[in-house]
Amino acid sequence: MASGSSPTPRTAPSAPLWARPEVGSDPLAQRQAAPLPAAGSTTRKLALLSFDVEQFDIVTEYGIEMDVDKQFEIGRTGLATVLELLDKHNAPATFFITAEFAKRFPRLTRSITERVGGRHEIASHGFTHGELEKGHLADSRAALEQITGQPVRGFRRARMAPTDPHAVAGAGYTYNASENPIWLPGRYNHFFEPRKPYVVGTTSGPLVQIPASATPLVRVPLFWLAFKNLPFAVTKLASRWTLAADGALNTYFHPWEFTDIDAYELPKVVKAISGEALLARLAAYIRWLQDRAELSTYSTLAARVLLRGRTGA
Repeated sequence: MASGSSPTPRTAPSAPLWARPEVGSDPLAQRQAAPLPAAGSTTRKLALLSFDVEQFDIVTEYGIEMDVDKQFEIGRTGLATVLELLDKHNAPATFFITAEFAKRFPRLTRSITERVGGRHEIASHGFTHGELEKGHLADSRAALEQITGQPVRGFRRARMAPTDPHAVAGAGYTYNASENPIWLPGRYNHFFEPRKPYVVGTTSGPLVQIPASATPLVRVPLFWLAFKNLPFAVTKLASRWTLAADGALNTYFHPWEFTDIDAYELPKVVKAISGEALLARLAAYIRWLQDRAELSTYSTLAARVLLRGRTGA
């Protein structure tokens, strides 16, 4: 919901027919969106960690050649490292996974659902980490559900690219986490877009939009680039401010960040901290958050937003 407004659903503009994904014959893709979990307390603060699980293809954005198999192996190594850290701290998270990654590593992907007491959430990061083609929304959801046996309710598009709400809801998703409401030169120009979660009305029913967290007013971001480039004290201050103002915060990382990427000729902002140093900072952040909020999943926040919409809270 936008700051100062009620969560009454907006109506998204109708998408042209070509923009709406075709749902194949797979019954998983055809069924309605899976029910959301219980919203729980609507007053306790929530902190949501998320990871975009993909191959290490950021190198190609900067003209670095790397074998695709190696890109995926770096992603796999990072994911295994992150899962061990979350196990250690009994910290649930939401994993936005490409179907391509899950198909390459089905056993590892499936194991996510068995950790921290089954409290991790699986969501879709698209079929590939490239262009979103016709049918990919429904197909990626179906593939992830088949591999993990867990309902897939959420979607985040690669590189936070804009995605039509009608298409997302029409593919059976309940929430979309593909917005970053900040201004970052060359990447995001969304400073005046809604900062808090809100509901839009679509031809397939309500869809919860969950933007990446940023502070009120100046919109200091809390996502991966900010986490590794801002002083840790500033990250904690921004997180405290966001939790106090919104009652929830969410942030996202990539498992490949938690491998040693120093040797690659990437911009300094991308590899400012990586590997063990970044892992230690995330561990400290998790402990800090656990003292101030309940670590939860995006589905729980989406359920809370919809509940508030129904009750007028």
